[in-house]
Amino acid sequence: MTRTVYVNGDYLPETEARVSIFDRGFLFADGVYEVASVVGGKLLDFHAHAARLQRSLAELEMHSPVDMDALLQIHRELIAKNDVDQGMVYMQITRGAPADRDFHFPDPDQVAPSLVMFTQSKEIIESKTAETGIKVISIDDLRWARRDIKTVQLLYASMAKMAAEKAGADDAWMVEDGFVTEGSSNNAYIVKSGKIITRQLGTEILPGITRAAVLKFAAEAQMEIEERAFTIEEAKQADEAFFTSASAFVMPVVSVDGVSLGDGLPGPVSRRLREIYIDEAVKTAI
Repeated sequence: MTRTVYVNGDYLPETEARVSIFDRGFLFADGVYEVASVVGGKLLDFHAHAARLQRSLAELEMHSPVDMDALLQIHRELIAKNDVDQGMVYMQITRGAPADRDFHFPDPDQVAPSLVMFTQSKEIIESKTAETGIKVISIDDLRWARRDIKTVQLLYASMAKMAAEKAGADDAWMVEDGFVTEGSSNNAYIVKSGKIITRQLGTEILPGITRAAVLKFAAEAQMEIEERAFTIEEAKQADEAFFTSASAFVMPVVSVDGVSLGDGLPGPVSRRLREIYIDEAVKTAI
């Protein structure tokens, strides 16, 4: 079935959607994005995603073509038009399409930002991968230094996933100065003696929306949390590990660089956190 997508104010069949070849998202990766999950036709953590979007825009001195209330209505309209029960809504704002290619930012009073959005229907609650866990490898983190801004500069993330695939793994954790920063599209955690360890926020990692929610729920469940950088060697010696993201929720990691963690199966902390997150996120979905 052909999806209905959103392009700069219009709802269109995906086959008719077009953006200018001069759009700065295409030419310079000059854009930001968010992905909100959908369960039961409702959005999970939307307001947190909207707040992070506004922060990303502000950090790049970029304007939004719509306010956040209007953005919510577009999300809901796309969900309805595409009859999405479970899946995601992807949205991307770029600095727009000036008349020609130029490194300098265009005048925002002359060039309007671009907004494109589309849905992806996908089963995200019931996950066979979550039942078995995933394998990760480590690679050098060669990205730019402002990873706290959710930009569309995702080439290295794609390269990381391809490197993992070639190595017979599922994903890659990036390492800088000896410490894990984050996964290719997720935040990374290890568990040792019941303690959840994950890197502290900073420009080195994206402030994950699911990360914030999971840490909140973990604290409410009286789980011990330590926010600090950890090494790959620590990860290999951990009792268990997991990652969080908007579409995967809490995903157990059972192997790091070929070393099995614990008994090689998803651990009790990651399994419990996945249950808690899904339960609480669905309750507050809008």
